[in-house]
Amino acid sequence: MRLNLDVALVFTANPEDYTARGKIITPLKDRIGSEITTHYPLTVELGTAITQQEAWTERNGGNRAIRIPDFMAELIERIAFEAREDKRVDRRSGVSQRLPISVLDNVVSNAERRVIVSKEKTVVPRISDVYAALPAITGKLELEYEGELQGSETIAKDLIRRAAGRTFEGRVGGANVDDIVHWFDEGGALKVTPDERSEALLKGFTVVPGLLDLIDQVGLAARKDPATVVSACELVLEGLVAAKRIARSEDLGYVRARSEQKPPFGKGPAGPGAGPNLFS
Repeated sequence: MRLNLDVALVFTANPEDYTARGKIITPLKDRIGSEITTHYPLTVELGTAITQQEAWTERNGGNRAIRIPDFMAELIERIAFEAREDKRVDRRSGVSQRLPISVLDNVVSNAERRVIVSKEKTVVPRISDVYAALPAITGKLELEYEGELQGSETIAKDLIRRAAGRTFEGRVGGANVDDIVHWFDEGGALKVTPDERSEALLKGFTVVPGLLDLIDQVGLAARKDPATVVSACELVLEGLVAAKRIARSEDLGYVRARSEQKPPFGKGPAGPGAGPNLFS
């Protein structure tokens, strides 16, 4: 007897689950009409679009506008791309798209908390907000033996650093950052307070020669938008940390690079010797 029911059944399973943990029995598999093989986003742009579509960024609390700079959205997405290529992360379990979605949720939440405390009007995420979202990364990584030895938090921080480096390389690479690096080499130091108001941080960034000019030159942010300028400044500094041209302490203090880790001057991402290996 054949019943003409307007019903479609869809089976889904992670690749590891399907092949090892709960294999579908042969008679049932024989009745599946089509098997569709899926994959992770192949480009950062596509991944970013999916993440922004699924993340909780449209919030109606209060009168605070939420604005996510495109370079911050890219950085968050690159964390997942870096994790998928990291040998310390179990590739069989993979790194799902839920990782950048959760990170973006947490980043916006932390930025929103800061704005409430500082009584600002606009929520604009910064690098410090990404570090505050570490639990959204560590909880979604299955680690290999080497990764377990190093610890999930150490690996998560390394992924953020590398993602910042790639984003910096793509958006600022080729620009002259010598004045910025030289200021730190001469003993300059900068402490970024995560909960500080944008205007106050912007005053601190003005002491670094060439930093604000670089932001304007490469088009990361307009000078009339202090919150985005501050976010862009943190990206530049974090990118220089990733290139080992300056160093950063655990409490977001930026200082000159240690001599044993610093590459020859001019060989960073903005110099003639730039290359992907700087961020591996």
